[in-house]
Amino acid sequence: MTDQASTSPDAHKPDATAAGAAGATGSHNPRHITDFDADQPQHTAAPVGFAALLGVLGVVYGDIGTSPLYAFRSTVEVISGHHSVEPWEIMGVASLIFWTLILVVTVKYVLLIMRADHNGEGGILAITSLAQRVASSPKTRIGLGLVGIVGACLFFGDGIITPAISVLSAIEGVEVTVPAAHDFVIPVAILVIISLFSVQWVGTGRVGTIFGPVMLLWFGTLGVMGLLEVLHHPAILMALSPTYALEFVFYHGKLSFLALGSVVLCVTGAEALYADMGHFGRAPIRYAWLFFVLPMLVLNYFGQAALVIADPKALANPFFLLCPHWMQVPMVVLSTLATVIASQAGISGGFSICRQLIQLGYMPRLRITHTNADEEGQIYLPDFNRFLAVGAVLLVVAFRSSDALASAYGIAVTGTFICTSILAIVVFRHHFKWSTTKVAAVFGSFFLLDLIFFSANALKIPDGGWVPVLLGCVLTLMMTTWKKGRGLIVGRQRQDSLPMGSFIARLPQSRIIRVPGMAVFMTGTPDFVPPCLLHNLRHNKILHDHVLFVTVQNLDQPEADRGHRVSVEELAPNIYRIILRYGFMEMPNIPRALEDLKANGVDFDALQASYFTSRELITRSSVPRLSHWRMSLFLFMARNSTSSMEFFRIPPDRVVQLGVKVAI
Repeated sequence: MTDQASTSPDAHKPDATAAGAAGATGSHNPRHITDFDADQPQHTAAPVGFAALLGVLGVVYGDIGTSPLYAFRSTVEVISGHHSVEPWEIMGVASLIFWTLILVVTVKYVLLIMRADHNGEGGILAITSLAQRVASSPKTRIGLGLVGIVGACLFFGDGIITPAISVLSAIEGVEVTVPAAHDFVIPVAILVIISLFSVQWVGTGRVGTIFGPVMLLWFGTLGVMGLLEVLHHPAILMALSPTYALEFVFYHGKLSFLALGSVVLCVTGAEALYADMGHFGRAPIRYAWLFFVLPMLVLNYFGQAALVIADPKALANPFFLLCPHWMQVPMVVLSTLATVIASQAGISGGFSICRQLIQLGYMPRLRITHTNADEEGQIYLPDFNRFLAVGAVLLVVAFRSSDALASAYGIAVTGTFICTSILAIVVFRHHFKWSTTKVAAVFGSFFLLDLIFFSANALKIPDGGWVPVLLGCVLTLMMTTWKKGRGLIVGRQRQDSLPMGSFIARLPQSRIIRVPGMAVFMTGTPDFVPPCLLHNLRHNKILHDHVLFVTVQNLDQPEADRGHRVSVEELAPNIYRIILRYGFMEMPNIPRALEDLKANGVDFDALQASYFTSRELITRSSVPRLSHWRMSLFLFMARNSTSSMEFFRIPPDRVVQLGVKVAI
């Protein structure tokens, strides 16, 4: 495993700077040169034009936009499994879906949660960072971080289940027109899923070229299909009244509780509205939802309800039976495209979340390919992509229908909702200064609603809900193990290393031979001499004329603050300590950052520079801090991590690795 010490142990502190390294004193007084930006990204307000709205439709609303394929049918089937469904019960289901869309998506996410942006970015890790900033104690900070990690792990579960259930539900529409095609549904679904994951390497930008227009056509078709049926049975509009939802709940009792486990499927993808805020801005996402997506979805759900009331046999597949017979096959094609887009949104979001967790130190480095030379956010993680692909295919083979997969889907979605609500309570109380009463009334109610939805889906754990639960537990365990293991390694290196101040003070009197050239030493402990330098001196007895000690600090905010990307401090003539700060939405590029130092007095020559890193040989100490099984898990993750030179985009022919034994 290649050295990972270049990630600072204090990386979680948003105000981490090189000032903490002031202990480097000696005959030469350290001189702070400057703080400046290197490739500093900036957020600009996204214009609310047609292009922005089209992009929002193609990326943000793919998941929630394909929910009509299965949400209404799954909910009504809960009732039909116990007795014949009455028209008033269909009205109750339609009312429940409508008010779930209003409360969970419109009020909670669009109007409230989206206010909690972190430098323009949204998502579970962004709100976690905001909550941790206002935490009252270190224990609270750790607890909030764990809530965010659990939410991210459940999001990964969502990313695996979404392609499986969406593609299956779309292809199952063929059975409406050609019942004999039943045996081909699973093979075709697997083929579509494999094809989807196989093209990820070309990049989201190219894959998403047609997303916007297709989703515009999709939502328009949803609305027209539903509107035509509503015009035939306008009485269904009475379901807009919450009295039908309340009557359904009070009359059915436990059965309505089971139905809520399927009702929540209508809001799958709600988290994407918040997570993609940094790409499009708050306004386009809000306008697209309020004035187009929400009306189209409501029309389609009400159209399905009106159809089932008029013809109970239509419950077999109310979505596709809304279409005229001649349109059913084209609708299968369009729905397949829409589900691929819905899956793509989850996959791209998974790539971003995975990168953020790597930057925050919760996951080992994975190989990251940049698929666009101009867009830093367009990335491809081949190992993570294979993980998602295998998981989605296994789910299709194991569950074999979208109805069966619905049991697994709800747990992941509602679990993420609960995590977001917990974090929002802290953020709105301490960051937005809401009163305790107001926070309790608003987000306490949402937390209770999320808990009801989660509890309803928890009853499905034996039928498939165990999949995201197991996946979330395993991933959380892996992340916490990695975080603890890396912390132990950095702590051991601090104990075994020589303070930088002592090294600089002794350097003029030492007999170390200085040779021409520039050496870049990567270190995660800027206050101490890197182990790779000590090993180089021990074996080669030389030190280059120009020396750079480079530390990468990963901040718990999306991007480094403007003006504080880079700190440079001269410790001795031609010996510099350099702090490079990156947010969890950014990717380090060490050579590019060092090239920018020329304008600030550091004579960096990329062609002459040699990069020194440590290759850690991890062993168990006499008093181990990790249990045997967690140590084995940590070593497995370490062996499969990507090298530092690849992760930091350092030319491999310029790297020198030196072995360092670390006992933890």
